[in-house]
Amino acid sequence: MDVTARIESVYAQIVRRNPGEAEFHQAAGEVLHSLAPVLRAHPDHLDARIVERLCEPERQILFRVPWVDDLGDIHVNRGFRVEFNSALGPYKGGLRFHPSVNLGIVKFLGFEQIFKNALTGLSIGGGKGGADFDPKGRSQAEVMRFCQSFMTELHRHIGEHTDVPAGDIGVGGREIGYLFGQYKRLTNRFEAGVLTGKGVGWGGSHARTEATGYGTVHFAQEMLRTRGRQFDGCDVVVSGSGNVAVYAIEKVHALGGRVVACSDSTGYVVDRGGIDLDLLKEVKEVRRARLGDYARARPGAVFSDQGSVFEVDCDIALPCATQNELTEEHAVTLVKNGVLAVAEGANMPCTPAAVEVLREAGVLFGPGKAANAGGVATSALEMRQNAARDRWTFEQTEARLAAVMTDVHALCRATAEEYGAPDDYVLGANVAGYLRVAEAMAEQGVI
Repeated sequence: MDVTARIESVYAQIVRRNPGEAEFHQAAGEVLHSLAPVLRAHPDHLDARIVERLCEPERQILFRVPWVDDLGDIHVNRGFRVEFNSALGPYKGGLRFHPSVNLGIVKFLGFEQIFKNALTGLSIGGGKGGADFDPKGRSQAEVMRFCQSFMTELHRHIGEHTDVPAGDIGVGGREIGYLFGQYKRLTNRFEAGVLTGKGVGWGGSHARTEATGYGTVHFAQEMLRTRGRQFDGCDVVVSGSGNVAVYAIEKVHALGGRVVACSDSTGYVVDRGGIDLDLLKEVKEVRRARLGDYARARPGAVFSDQGSVFEVDCDIALPCATQNELTEEHAVTLVKNGVLAVAEGANMPCTPAAVEVLREAGVLFGPGKAANAGGVATSALEMRQNAARDRWTFEQTEARLAAVMTDVHALCRATAEEYGAPDDYVLGANVAGYLRVAEAMAEQGVI
């Protein structure tokens, strides 16, 4: 069987064995169809069934999460943890609390995490988890009780040398605090390295909150430099207004760019004078309100609940909200409007058709497994600080983050060139991440 046929066979098996998990199929297909050149160069990987083993999680954990609301009513949610691959280190990946969470979503995220973590060059494997719980509209006490129930089951599966969760959508510093408190209560151990994204005062890392957004902008800046450009003087559109988007906006402004639009689940706001970051943080992080409130408080800003933020003219687009938000139609519009670069701050926010449009148009495209690796990189740096009972300054941590993202960019670019596809960061990221994991798996034998 030739390599292409083998890849198609593996993909068909994934679809057959994981029915209804469209996001996982998409993520696996995107990686697999990049691997033909590297598998031809490493036929021993075919004999060792590296690809087949890589696409099957080492462990999938599903559990019920019963909890009591403020009125005394009992609710039952479903919890997940997919421990996908530990060849490079303990499983590492966030927890997502959102009604859309299901096994397919968690597997897609965990699969992407394998390659993302490998690209950082740090000793972390790939995993992901979460629950179909919606923290929006819930009281602080309800969120706490849910987190405690969730950790009551999860705690038996994690540990600083086994599996180290972090935050994701719906899981911020508040939730990490509740989860850690319950873990400590159940185990009678202050095992700081078991969760990342903790409060700075009790084992957390400076710059962790900012890391994913900052890292995405650092990666985009490196891409722009290959064309003799930078953020200075550029108009930028950022989708989302959560943690990743807010700190991407902050870093763009620090580098001289101007973010002219951002979005949330209700619509998007255009502010040609540049998004007022202090006001945005007040609206989204303090009031937990909608973007319409930003427009009402900001002269000249316009809110729309029709269309897409990607219809706004820009030089650079940073999709930082959720998967498959940037469609083929949006990509065509971006290209028509002269976009120079797109870097994914979220996980797989561009559909395959959108990615194809951008790549064919010669737009610099940074896939999420490379462009948003800053978050997990800083989580690994938090683990390092915990292991040494140390704490770095914000400046030290951000400098390490910037160095990691520069290295990730260089690795992806060099790998793409080595395999005959200069500027193809998708191929570069997939092949470079695959090689690091595959070589470790081969050396460790069949596990």
